[in-house]
Amino acid sequence: MEQLLFSLNATVPVFLVMVIGYILKRIGLLDEPFVKTLNQFNFKVSLPVLLFQDISTSDFYGVWDTRYVLYCFFVTLISIAAIWGIAGLFYKNTDLLGELVQASYRSSAAVLGIAFIVNIYGNSGMAPLMIIGTVPLYNIAAVLILSFTGPGSHGLDRSSLKSSVRGVLTNPILIGIFLGMLASALRIPFPPILSKTVSNIAVLASPLALLGLGAGFEGRKALKLLAPTFTASALKLLILPALFLPLAIHLGFTQEKLVAILIMLASPTTASCYIMAKNMGHEGVLTSSVVVATTFLSSVTLTAWVFLLRSMRLI
Repeated sequence: MEQLLFSLNATVPVFLVMVIGYILKRIGLLDEPFVKTLNQFNFKVSLPVLLFQDISTSDFYGVWDTRYVLYCFFVTLISIAAIWGIAGLFYKNTDLLGELVQASYRSSAAVLGIAFIVNIYGNSGMAPLMIIGTVPLYNIAAVLILSFTGPGSHGLDRSSLKSSVRGVLTNPILIGIFLGMLASALRIPFPPILSKTVSNIAVLASPLALLGLGAGFEGRKALKLLAPTFTASALKLLILPALFLPLAIHLGFTQEKLVAILIMLASPTTASCYIMAKNMGHEGVLTSSVVVATTFLSSVTLTAWVFLLRSMRLI
């Protein structure tokens, strides 16, 4: 019972805030322009500030773990290659293949993931190191996959690849992580006035992210393309964590590190997949369906994974 209560307390409050965002949108207190601005503010300001605060106030030399970053990178790379290769053999509808692959591997590591970890530990924990190992690869791989698949595909879209690389280098979340690492490594002191100001902005990150996700939820789209939606959702929420969590445990990753890996493997598909797919000429219906389905189903699957890891006394 203790493990079950821990699991429910770790996941249910996160999804309840999303439900509140959904309700506020439906009753008209939040509208589409406000939600769009909210998401942009969260991505460009509050989340980077939260990550900067957590990293800059920690001991960089004590927290940095090269083996952990490499684990996150290579597990992500192997997942992408395996899904693309296997899906290409069994899934002959090339118009949807790229959407299926991208939606199967790309997690909401920064937005929902950080909110989830903050709810458990009170800070972003090891999420910054996980993000370093995954997010740049997420973006570059998505460009490659979507370029070689889909309607009228004709090979690598060089302009999209350049845009993706530029996007990685100017990603506000990655910039926040880098600046935080720099401040921590140089042990730069911050006066209380500045620290409290940063804290007041950082505390907005998780609730704003969850409200924005809930307000943008469109359940009707999940009724389309049920078979590939089910396949991608199963890969995202069940199969990838079942394959790679045991390896993480074998390598000795526990507590905050293991929770961040769980987010990397088993959190819902990020909504930015839909934007990427649309911008590269794909229809986007399958992607939006997977985003909705994984967001809804993860309230159950994430709780189950947390319960299992807690029962094994790993978190």
